[in-house]
Amino acid sequence: MPRVIITLGDPAGIGPEVIDLALASPHIPRGFEIEILGDRCAGTPGKPDARSAAAALAALDEAVRQLKNGTADAVVTGPVSKDGLQSLGFSFPGQTEYFADAFGVRNYGMLLTGATLTVGLATIHEPLAKVPGLLTARRIVRIGMLTAEFLKRRGIDQPRIAVAGLNPHAGENGAFGDEEIRIIRPAIDQLNHAGMGVFTGPAVPDAIFRDAAQGQFDAVLAMYHDQGLIPLKLLDFDTAVNVTLGLPKPRTSPDHGTAFSIAGKNLASPSSMIAAIRLACELA
Repeated sequence: MPRVIITLGDPAGIGPEVIDLALASPHIPRGFEIEILGDRCAGTPGKPDARSAAAALAALDEAVRQLKNGTADAVVTGPVSKDGLQSLGFSFPGQTEYFADAFGVRNYGMLLTGATLTVGLATIHEPLAKVPGLLTARRIVRIGMLTAEFLKRRGIDQPRIAVAGLNPHAGENGAFGDEEIRIIRPAIDQLNHAGMGVFTGPAVPDAIFRDAAQGQFDAVLAMYHDQGLIPLKLLDFDTAVNVTLGLPKPRTSPDHGTAFSIAGKNLASPSSMIAAIRLACELA
């Protein structure tokens, strides 16, 4: 029986309640052993502090230990406070980078998938001003391959992936920037040569997500965080799941944060947590 572990996240947030609601729903698949990691008593709903952040970090460390020693087959991570963790010396921008570092994985990425859209990210938690300098053909190829592998694992034999441009109108042939000509188009050529799927682009960023939502593509490869996540959360906020690509074992997470302002008020929806657990079970 595959074993899936779930970290509570920061116990002062909505993680504990959405996990309980999710596990009580009829939508969680059977045939899996599920265990929750974390100390519920370490936080007061809506009042995060150093103790609740430490509990969140301890749960993450325990999850890594179990994934490494083979007692767990996948992990679902509850939402954490990045500020809270970093106040304890946590040196990572987010949980994605934490898990990649824990497993010594350099070829990793972030992907979010929901009922309507699947979006891979060429850059993740980076200041917008740094994105043009970080984009390389090699980076785009790497994330494109990871995205195609994820789609193949879910049963899409020949994924159709649109690669978004960086600039307005995808640069308009260099009028609004030349990253599409110098970097993105050569990356697309390399991806198509690799044969992992059909890659299209550079696509006009303000139109491509509509085409993908209508079923013309299986995923969109976005150049930066908000380019991909704004349309995804607009359309799929209740069903979207964050997936860390490239890890030896699956890690998923709901697409929302700790929501301290509504913690303990019975207002939080478990929909994204349900989707995250279901996907973790599928991948496990």
